[in-house]
Amino acid sequence: MTDLLQVLPDLDTRPFSHLLPSLDKALVATNDLVVLEPADVAKRAQLPPADVRRLADAVVLALHRHLGFGAEEAARGSDKAFLSASESASGDAPAPEHRWGSISTLDEQLDAALGGGFRSGYLAEVTGESGAGKTQLLLTLLLASQLPAPHGLSRSAVYISTEAALATTRLTQLLSSHPSLAPLPRDQKPSLSRILSIQTPDLESQEHILRYQLPVAIKKHNVGLVVLDSVAANFRAEFEKQGAKEGAAAMAKRGAQLVQLGALLRHLARTEGIAVVVANQVADRFAKAPSATPSNAPSRTTSGNSQNGDGANTPHQQTSNPPSQTEGLIISPDALALDHQQCWFTGWGDVQSDPLHTLKTPSLGLVWTNQIACRIALSKRPVYARRPLVVTVNGEDQWNEDENHISKWRRWLKVVFAPWAPPTEGRGIEYEVLKNGIRHVSKDP
Repeated sequence: MTDLLQVLPDLDTRPFSHLLPSLDKALVATNDLVVLEPADVAKRAQLPPADVRRLADAVVLALHRHLGFGAEEAARGSDKAFLSASESASGDAPAPEHRWGSISTLDEQLDAALGGGFRSGYLAEVTGESGAGKTQLLLTLLLASQLPAPHGLSRSAVYISTEAALATTRLTQLLSSHPSLAPLPRDQKPSLSRILSIQTPDLESQEHILRYQLPVAIKKHNVGLVVLDSVAANFRAEFEKQGAKEGAAAMAKRGAQLVQLGALLRHLARTEGIAVVVANQVADRFAKAPSATPSNAPSRTTSGNSQNGDGANTPHQQTSNPPSQTEGLIISPDALALDHQQCWFTGWGDVQSDPLHTLKTPSLGLVWTNQIACRIALSKRPVYARRPLVVTVNGEDQWNEDENHISKWRRWLKVVFAPWAPPTEGRGIEYEVLKNGIRHVSKDP
């Protein structure tokens, strides 16, 4: 049970402290306690079956609570005794009643794709490459959270930055030019004074702020939205150097900290009735085309590590069997391999790609993916144009052959997974970032 505090860091183990040493000695892990019969575990660890069953029930109920549907059981009143045992074992008080709402993107098409916006009570992620518009979307949410329903929660917001400081100049620009905000009367318009901002330069300060200062600020300032921009920056800075020296030990430590961070943010979202939205970075996915592939077959493959659960960008070794193809992509033929599955939870790879659109993988791997309830992927692709190239020969300008250059960028928003909205089909909803905010791009009739 040495992994119990990593899987359920908030579980109160005091009622079961007399069981844990024997379970540790018998090498019983948390997953064994959940999937095996309590009688078999008790026999293996030489413990009373009734005590092992109570511990297993407490762990299962704590997992249910962390996943967000323990409260629904209580509301239905289907198993009051079971829920009561869970609360006494976990030490958590019942979550207060909140009016669950959502925070709008202030664009009707994007809201439609998101099922109304970002829901309170959940931990959501916005991932995408640099320049895709992640921060622009988050800044809009900071203002929209102050609006009354159905666009907001009529509550303040907290912005926690691990990189650049809060862009107050851009917020002021949105307040004065956004079509949904500029016409509002002064007493109804969102205010920068209702956005609390703080920077976290390292993991130690981030842990202290999230665990001790944030819960106080939520209650004191009536916060309805917490934004963490970005979740990967401090982890990358902390563990990239350690990874080269310590290898697997550093990755295991990082995974444990990610589980604790996810549990903390989910607990805050659920018990305080707030929306927690984090920004995440991405990395390129690369893989070599298998030798068995015909010369005229597509060479783009999805990749990732099918063995490393933390999702490092390790190229997948192709098998000798011919790989399957899905809409022009070569993927692993093994349905249980990460290569085969990740295109449906990363946001890249489930539609036919093109040579100019590189496949991406959200940072922090599978461990972090399992902590979030919702993933929104923002992708971009360059649009090229040709322009004449002028060269100077003997002091005279002469026209030479044309060259390609990037004239603009096209951007898409895609719901990869969410409990309140279906995945977006295809590449997603196209949008553009303008002076007056984010706006969807209308399709030609």
